[in-house]
Amino acid sequence: MSDHERWMARALDLAREAAEAGEVPVGCVIVREGAIVGEGRNRREEKRSALSHAETEAIAMANAALDSWRLDDCALYVTLEPCPMCAGAILNARIPRVYYGARDAAFGACGGVFNLFMEDFPHTPALVGGILAEPCRAVLGDFFQRLRQGRG
Repeated sequence: MSDHERWMARALDLAREAAEAGEVPVGCVIVREGAIVGEGRNRREEKRSALSHAETEAIAMANAALDSWRLDDCALYVTLEPCPMCAGAILNARIPRVYYGARDAAFGACGGVFNLFMEDFPHTPALVGGILAEPCRAVLGDFFQRLRQGRG
């Protein structure tokens, strides 16, 4: 298993935790020098906040752990392509590398609908999609299937 797969596997664990809590199953980890410095999962229902996405939760934890708003020596791994809000948070945190699992054709801001990282910002991250894409898609598909069947 590559390092990228290992970090995405941890993000998948967080996504599964989110699903168990009744949240849309998205998980995220932020890595610096081979160690996780931030992790998060969707908590929108729990916190009753539209801002509590996996990426924003992980960014807040990494900011606290590193005592800095700048995460310019970190990499972010997330199970679902970031939305516009999260892509903006990634840009503002100066995260230089973003890895995601499943593409998001509805809200994706890294190629699914459009690619915010291709715009003319002073700092734009390198982007790699498709890391453990199938298990990332499966955890989302299973969650929404259970919801449609009234078991969510």
